[in-house]
Amino acid sequence: MGQEIEGDVLGENYKGYIFKLAGGNDKDGFPMKQGVMINGRTRMMFKTGRATTYIPRRTGERKRRSVRGCIYGADLAVIFLKIVQKGEQEIAGCTDGEHPNRLAPKRASNIRKMYALVKGKDDVCKYVNRRTIKRGDKTFWKAPKVQRLVTEKRLRRKLLIKREKADRYKASKTNVEKYEKLLSQYVKEKKAARVAAAKEAEAAKVAAAKPVETKPAPAKPAATNKKPVKA
Repeated sequence: MGQEIEGDVLGENYKGYIFKLAGGNDKDGFPMKQGVMINGRTRMMFKTGRATTYIPRRTGERKRRSVRGCIYGADLAVIFLKIVQKGEQEIAGCTDGEHPNRLAPKRASNIRKMYALVKGKDDVCKYVNRRTIKRGDKTFWKAPKVQRLVTEKRLRRKLLIKREKADRYKASKTNVEKYEKLLSQYVKEKKAARVAAAKEAEAAKVAAAKPVETKPAPAKPAATNKKPVKA
């Protein structure tokens, strides 16, 4: 696989052609795989990373699959060829007609690259592939939407997004300053309250440590047995 051969080997109709061997299938339909240097079929263990002939269904899954070696032999039923150089005669159904691409690039940069357009001067929307569709008496035109196209609307939206981002930054900065100011005031008030409470506690402690002066109780008059005299 991968080698180039002359078209004369396939017949006089392909004289002057140069083909590149691109693969094939054997009589049972097993595909050829590049790098398997045998002229026949073999079984190989496949895992994630070997892209051809195997798609893992789960993470870490491995499976043994049958593949055909990359050396050509008589057991092949299908051979894939690529035309490297065109010969004298046309190949029916291949080189005898034009096959334009139905679709074209949609990305703005790829369209400019394909048609060598100048950015800012040429309108890429005029160079997309438009299809004509007829349904009865009516005719419709279809065109793809150009991707990554920078328009005035997009620039205005980008400017608005940038402005909103700057406004959010300013508002956030202002809110942070207000919060820090309020927090500082709260901390000062709490500190003043603690100092005042400490002073009151100290004063109460000092007052409790002083001795209390007690005054003597007044003497009670002596009791007498004299009866009161009636007038």
